[in-house]
Formats: sequence, structure tokens, C-alpha cells
Amino acid sequence: MIKIIVTDDHPFIREGLKKIISQGYAGIKVIGETSSGADLMKMLEKILPDLVILDISMPDKNGLDVLKEVKTYYPRVPVLILSMHPEERFAIRVLKAGASGYLAKNSGSEELIKAIRMIVEQKKRYISPLVAEQLAQMMDSSNKSNMHEMLSDREYQVLCMIASGKETKDIASELSLSVQTIHTYRSRLKEKMKLKSNVEITRYAIQNNLID
Repeated sequence: MIKIIVTDDHPFIREGLKKIISQGYAGIKVIGETSSGADLMKMLEKILPDLVILDISMPDKNGLDVLKEVKTYYPRVPVLILSMHPEERFAIRVLKAGASGYLAKNSGSEELIKAIRMIVEQKKRYISPLVAEQLAQMMDSSNKSNMHEMLSDREYQVLCMIASGKETKDIASELSLSVQTIHTYRSRLKEKMKLKSNVEITRYAIQNNLID
């Protein structure tokens, strides 16, 4: 029996996942569900599943940070990231952080079950054809569309938030950092990516589908 914990702040998403898993897929069972990263960590203190399905967008803490916390304290527990964002935004980043796979929420039920079985039974990472292509592109140092992959996770967060039109003070508040720290991250990412202004940051993010 494959035992799964589902972490998503939307009740209907959790119910949908449980329904998909319970209908016609013998040997897979959701043994717990949580709505926040903090609740997930508390649950893992009591029971260790064969797989955690984790949303990348969480209310209390970014899903990427939750992933890192899980892998720090429970390195043998695989994590499948589920997200409404397209693969090009976070897939490579979460795989680098230790995720065993990345799946868009609009994926079909058969793909979800395939990912679960590949991760748990075959002990392999689930990588879609699109992510495999991204990995191949990363090996091409001349490909300028990969520049954001050079950024740290926090720099990448700041880039996306700037490109979304958020003010520095609002970014600082949301990330629980000082305004000066946000300025430092912005300076670093501009230097790494050879961008000169917030306008160029926004243009790059739009061209590479990093924001809605």
C-alpha cells in the first residue's frame, strides 16, 4: 500500500486528489491531509508516508521552503510538487531542491498515478518531456532564456514579484525581510542577468513565461 499525505490550502483540491486516487487505483491511499506547511511538519512528526504531494503555493510559507524543510528533517520521504504554474517556472528549481517530481494541476489523473508509482515503486524522479527539454537547454550555456536558473531561490522569488508589479516594501513584508535586503537581492539578480532596470526585469519575466 502506497501511503500519501496531501498538502494544499484549497479543500476542493485535496478532495479532488483523494477522489482520483481512491477511484480505481488499488494500492494507493491518502492517509492524511494538511492545509499548510506548518501542519504538514506536525503530521510528519507522527507518521511518515511513502510520498508527500505538496502545493508550491502555500499560505504560511512558500512551497519551495516547505520542500526544503521536509528534505532537511525527513530526507527519505519523497515529495511530488503539484502546482497551477506551468513547468517552466518552478520544475527545475524544485528538482534541484530535492523534489521527486513536478506536476501541473491540470494534468490528467493517469499522469498523476504514473508519477506516484514511478516515484514510490521505481524509486525514480518523475520528469515530463518538457522538463527534460529544459534540462537539456540548461546545458547550453549560450541559451539566454536560462539566465533565471542562475539565481538563488530567493533572488528568483524577488524577480517574479518585481515583475508582477509589487512594491519593494510589499515584497519585504511578504517575505519577512527588510527593504534593504530586497534591494540587495534586486541588485544581485540584475548583475547576474545583466539587466538594468525593473522594466527589463519585467520584460524578461514575460518573455520567459515566469509571471501570469
